[in-house]
Amino acid sequence: MAIGIGRRELITALGGAALAWPLAARAQQSDKLPTIGFMAATSLAAIDNFIAAFVRRLHELGWIEGRTVAIEYRAADGGVEHMAEIAAEFVRLKVDVIVTQGNVPTAVARRVTTVIPIVFGLAGDPVGTGLVASLARPGGNVTGLSLEQPETSAKRLELLREVVPDLRKVAIMANAENPVNVRELPDVQDAARRLGLDAVIVEIRSADDIAPALSGLKSRADALYVLGDTVLYTNRTAISAWAVSAKLPTIAPQPDYAAAGGLLSYGPDTVDMFRRAADYVDKILHGVKPADLPVEQPNKFELVINLKCAKALGLSIPQTLLATADEVIE
Repeated sequence: MAIGIGRRELITALGGAALAWPLAARAQQSDKLPTIGFMAATSLAAIDNFIAAFVRRLHELGWIEGRTVAIEYRAADGGVEHMAEIAAEFVRLKVDVIVTQGNVPTAVARRVTTVIPIVFGLAGDPVGTGLVASLARPGGNVTGLSLEQPETSAKRLELLREVVPDLRKVAIMANAENPVNVRELPDVQDAARRLGLDAVIVEIRSADDIAPALSGLKSRADALYVLGDTVLYTNRTAISAWAVSAKLPTIAPQPDYAAAGGLLSYGPDTVDMFRRAADYVDKILHGVKPADLPVEQPNKFELVINLKCAKALGLSIPQTLLATADEVIE
């Protein structure tokens, strides 16, 4: 079932007393305000940092929640059927713009409405997966920020090899039901071959497949590369714990993997991307059409290293790598 975010968390994150209007007063005004429908693919708690960055940037642009704009928050908790229900609800509410998290909710929302503007805070390969016609000219009612940066696959593998000098075989975990993973997997395999590494493909289709897929992997690989995917991300703590117990170093795109106990993460600053998504919403609320707003790519990347995990794995992180890290977890 779709749920709403707690007001206290947002008000605390924003630190703005002006946002703490009485709920009754806000409810009375909501039908008069431009309205944003915010759909989380996961739980709202899992992306509270995205939401805080998005709302803070709106505030900087003059959009004060409850006073000049209303935001309807919903969470699909990974269920495609819930995404469709949420998108249909946003249509009934006649929201002015829908903000989504990821490819699947964006595609679902677009199937439900071709009229209401849709802004994806992040999406992988939006052209290849059919969300937009092109990055420069999205067309239709969809635009936003792309995660696509093909060269990062090689960068992650290079980082793994720097930490694991005798790296020979790397397991690549992907969700075979995720079209972005399906398109990305050959790029990672090619990058591995160029670096002289053997790739071991580990495919899952649901959360229930993760444990069996990981079972016995230690004897087949020296490290684990996890692709960006909602199912895998939701289970990042379990994946990281298993990897430590199996003595397998891991790397993933999202910094939350390292925070959840994984060794390394390297990828786009997704919090910054949701901050930039607010600029898209601002322009759309001022009358600009999504088709006229080019899709932007990441311009900030983060390297996070978990030293506690490195110690558990018996690895020594080179000082040169530590010096370049954006965050070191001790």
